[in-house]
Amino acid sequence: MSNAKSKSDSFILDLQLKVSPSQEKILLVRLDCARQLYNAVLSEALSRLKLMRESKAYQVARMMPKIFVSSKPSENNKVKVKEINNPERAQTFKDLNKKFEFNEYSLHAFAAITKNACHIGDHLDINTCQKIATRVWSAVQQFAFGKRGKPRFKGWNQFDSVEGKTNTQGIKWRENQVVWSGLKLPALFDPKDKYGVQAHGLDCPTKYVRIVRRKLAGQNRFYVQLVQEGRPKRKEKNKIGETVVGLDLGPSTIAAVSVDDAFLGAFCAQLEPIQKEVRRIQRRLNRSRRAFNPEAFNSNGTIKKGVRLKKSNAYRQDKVRLEEVSRRLAAYRKALQGQMANRVLTMGKFINLEKLSYRAWQRMFGKSVGFRAPGMFVSMLRRKAESAGGVVNEFPVRNRLSQTCHQCGTAEKKALSKRWHHCDCGIHAQRDLYSAFLAMNVVGDDLDMRQAVQAWPGAEPLLCHAMSRCDQTMIGEVRFASFGLNRSRNGLHGEEGSVQDKAEDVVACLGASESFGESCSTAFRTPGL
Repeated sequence: MSNAKSKSDSFILDLQLKVSPSQEKILLVRLDCARQLYNAVLSEALSRLKLMRESKAYQVARMMPKIFVSSKPSENNKVKVKEINNPERAQTFKDLNKKFEFNEYSLHAFAAITKNACHIGDHLDINTCQKIATRVWSAVQQFAFGKRGKPRFKGWNQFDSVEGKTNTQGIKWRENQVVWSGLKLPALFDPKDKYGVQAHGLDCPTKYVRIVRRKLAGQNRFYVQLVQEGRPKRKEKNKIGETVVGLDLGPSTIAAVSVDDAFLGAFCAQLEPIQKEVRRIQRRLNRSRRAFNPEAFNSNGTIKKGVRLKKSNAYRQDKVRLEEVSRRLAAYRKALQGQMANRVLTMGKFINLEKLSYRAWQRMFGKSVGFRAPGMFVSMLRRKAESAGGVVNEFPVRNRLSQTCHQCGTAEKKALSKRWHHCDCGIHAQRDLYSAFLAMNVVGDDLDMRQAVQAWPGAEPLLCHAMSRCDQTMIGEVRFASFGLNRSRNGLHGEEGSVQDKAEDVVACLGASESFGESCSTAFRTPGL
């Protein structure tokens, strides 16, 4: 079997396990032991990081310059600037990590010592313990570099997965069942397997095995995730295009343009009803908490410090219901994002989009980004594109695609409420679709104006048809103001009034021709006629 550290392609085959009540009890004990070991290793890692940061050598290393800038004359007598990482600074940090034993393998040794010194050694094998230490190291390392927040300790019933290092020791996959220290857990297969996904996955060699617990309607369900070597089976219905696709992703909308196709639509709009149910349960939980603990809140509504809140039986039942609804929301979101990624890949597997800061989006559009998860969609799209032999190119935002006109080269700063691109040179298009068109003509990190000028005659009717199709499909539904289907279409850039504009579109065919130019002859459907 292949080693877990091999650099070959891999994918995950997810199967449900058949677990008896006695086996479930053993698994729950092992998961809790894994949680205790995780917390112990995390506490030790944070302590070592704190001691290292308090040392004088660390403070000196921090003051060293990160890069050196060297300038060398080139053949054309032009100064060539080159940035070089400071090797002395990197070596100093490396020596400090070794001195304070702040590295992955030191945490492996600490996990082994902790396991052997208590009851954890009776339930977990050494390979599983080392993977738990690796999980801690990954979280603490991101925190040390300032890329993530401080990792939190796991409370009771909050540790839901364990995995092995290889398929030869510890948690193993043998004869269609999971074998782990006396436990034999058979897998449940899909008898139909319509697209042959399971058959293809089982034929591939297994790198390592992961056991996952999920809660469905308050009940524990256990699954096995087989990390298989190779590439996943692609369903025949999901065709892969060979062209370049420009993608413009917003907090609640998505636009894509290729040489022969274009579309504009709401991003994961089907999640709205489930999200509303989540908010209703959350408000009910808040009311229950305040009614059951009136003395625990200040006059301004905040919770008093150090007060332990009491929970009613109704609160506990609503809490279980909230967990189930949140699980359904996450599963449905993943399915919708997979469908959208496949839709984009049918247009082309070479995808261009701006490199955005999704953390900044969380501060600006927290509610929308919170349940739509555009960053997770981009990660999924990148993984699917690379699996199909393509690539996702994230170019910097300095091109200012939503403000640039490819025909005359002018850049006009637009407010977010202005959803249409109108230029004196005769270019008129919906802002998101136009940005996606310009993204399609980005080569490397810069916009190729000449290529955009040549591609515009063929792209203009595609954008017109995509907007017409969007207008027809949104009849009777909630209209996002960012689509520009109302006043912004006719060049009236007044305030829309809300993030979602539910007003029906009464623009006649004359208004449509004014927006798209004389080349567009597609008539818009008018609601109620």
